[in-house]
Amino acid sequence: MKIPRFGLNRFDARSVDAFATDVRRAEALGWDAALQPDSQLRRRDTYVLLAAAARVTKRITLGPLLANPVNRHPTVTASSIATIDELAPGRVLLGWGVGDTAVRLAGLKPARVAELEASTRLMRALLDGEAVEVGAPRAARLPHHRPVPIWIAAGGPKTLRMAGGIADGVFIRVGTHPANIATSVDAIRSGAKDAGRDPASVRLGAIFHTVLVDDPVRATTMAKSMAAGYYEYSPRLFDPPGLTWTGPDPETLKHERQVWPDFHHAPDLEMSGRAVDFLPANAADAFALRGGPNEIVSQLVAVLRASPAEFDYVVLHPIPNPPAPDEGESGYTARVAREILPRVREALAAR
Repeated sequence: MKIPRFGLNRFDARSVDAFATDVRRAEALGWDAALQPDSQLRRRDTYVLLAAAARVTKRITLGPLLANPVNRHPTVTASSIATIDELAPGRVLLGWGVGDTAVRLAGLKPARVAELEASTRLMRALLDGEAVEVGAPRAARLPHHRPVPIWIAAGGPKTLRMAGGIADGVFIRVGTHPANIATSVDAIRSGAKDAGRDPASVRLGAIFHTVLVDDPVRATTMAKSMAAGYYEYSPRLFDPPGLTWTGPDPETLKHERQVWPDFHHAPDLEMSGRAVDFLPANAADAFALRGGPNEIVSQLVAVLRASPAEFDYVVLHPIPNPPAPDEGESGYTARVAREILPRVREALAAR
């Protein structure tokens, strides 16, 4: 069975130097990809951070996860990511999506699927060195173009189908339940076929919220907050696993229980998880990996084996958000690299 490249999307971003040092550390620990959210009101500039990391690393893949066409014009993003690839040739990707928290915190609305598609096509052409009509007197062209792969992060059926038709790769963001993953892979493949592409040419990745908390009660509570976060933005994801939302609507709950900005990013995930304690444990299991290393290894191997397609990348999104700096050898970055990744790689290789 194919062993995916494992990525991390949370680093010490207290300063540019701290970020670069943390990414270099992750590379030394055995992580395969360092991916950084493009969220201007929560973190320092993504491309400045990535440039600093590119200067001090040799192997690890770098890129935003994710950028969007709302906060920056696509021509700006294309120029930025091509510049990063100059610093780290062949080990850069562009994670692209509609934008959720980063957009909402700025009082803006996430991009529609049509806007995401148009911006992807524009950037793909620019990164390939083509001239693009943008409404200016002359066609736009990127003088420092680089063939950086564009990966669309998606969870809804329309976005997944569109991504299958145009993206180099697709990061599936639907949780861990086999039914949601299978439905997503089907949508990507259908989109590729409709676009006249070979479905096998579209690379696949997955983003799994990973609650590395040894206390099972705390782990379950935080994982319930993850389940609520998925329902908050994509209620249809509860259908394939056969789940039912039995509480008040998420917006009412967020207002009453002071959950901000959403169930995925609340500062106190135990508090936000208790707000949705009406959710059963199998809802937590459908949208997150949870527990200590033994539990997470078992769950992750089972999820990957049950998938109808193999993944090129698996991003293990840390829950709760690690402190900066993290706890060193007892922190998420080191523990996952030491106690989880080798065992998962070994199990997949043995099949």
